[in-house]
Amino acid sequence: QVQLVESGGGLVQAGGSLRLSCAASGRSFAAYAMGWFRQAPGKERDFVAAISSGRTTYYSNSVKGRFTISRDNVKNMVYLQMNSLEPDDTAIYYCAAATSIATITTAPYWGQGTQVTVSS
Repeated sequence: QVQLVESGGGLVQAGGSLRLSCAASGRSFAAYAMGWFRQAPGKERDFVAAISSGRTTYYSNSVKGRFTISRDNVKNMVYLQMNSLEPDDTAIYYCAAATSIATITTAPYWGQGTQVTVSS
């Protein structure tokens, strides 16, 4: 069982930056693949970024080059550094954990989400 708690969301102007954090509790955090997803109002939840247990990273085309996912296996944390934010990045951001990077989009463990709002 893994419990996830996101933090770091807020209101930022276009062009600004935010760093989201996800604190994980439970055993064997280092063995889990971790991901970030987002859901804008009236839209489906979309994949943003993921990092495997071996630290291979994956990004959606819409955030590649602007966002960076990282993990700290000592602190049981995963981060999403978001730069050059755009109004279209406005959404609730969710952290997810899965036993394999191949199943991150159907991850069994999810946080409660943190709101990111980018003003133009």
